[in-house]
Amino acid sequence: MSEAEGAVLVVDDDVTFRTRLVRAFQERGFAAHGAGTHAEALDLARSVSPDLAVVDLRMAGESGLDVVRDLKALDATTRVLVLTGYGSIATAIEAVRLGAEDYLTKPADADQLLGAFERAQSKRVGAEPPPPGVAPSLARVEWEHIQRVLQDCEGNITKAARILGIHRRSLQRKLANYPPYR
Repeated sequence: MSEAEGAVLVVDDDVTFRTRLVRAFQERGFAAHGAGTHAEALDLARSVSPDLAVVDLRMAGESGLDVVRDLKALDATTRVLVLTGYGSIATAIEAVRLGAEDYLTKPADADQLLGAFERAQSKRVGAEPPPPGVAPSLARVEWEHIQRVLQDCEGNITKAARILGIHRRSLQRKLANYPPYR
C-alpha cells in the first residue's frame, strides 16, 4: 500500500512514540497522521478516512478499545491494530470482538505493524495461515494478570493483593521484577 492508496492513523498518548511511528510510516510512503486522544482520532478519521489505524490500548481518558469501536463505526473498512505495553488475553479478545485485526505488544516498529496488517489480510483472502507464534510463558501471563488487577485497583497494592489472594509483600516482590520477555 502506498500513500496514493491510503492513509495511516496512529493513536497514542505517548507523544514521542506516536511521532516516531508516524515518521516511520511516512518514510515508507504512507500518508500518516497522529492523534493523542479519542476526540483527535475521530476528528482525523473523519477528515482523512484512514485505511489503517494503529491504536494504543491504554490512553488518558477513554480507552483505546473505545477508539477501535468508534473508528469501526465511522468506517467499517478501516483496518485496526491494537498496540499496548500491557498485553492480556482478555483485552486481546475484546479488541478483536470490537473489530481490531490483531493485537501487538510494545515495543513494535512500523515493519512489525505492517507485517501484522499483511498477515491479517492474507487470513481474510483465504491464504495459508502463518505459523503460530510462540505462546507466552506462564510467568508472562501471570505478570500481565497482576498488572491488569493492579490497574483495576488504581495502584492500591493492598487491595490488589487481597483480590489476587496473595500477601502484600509477595505482590511487592513480584512487582519489583522486570516483566518476563515471553
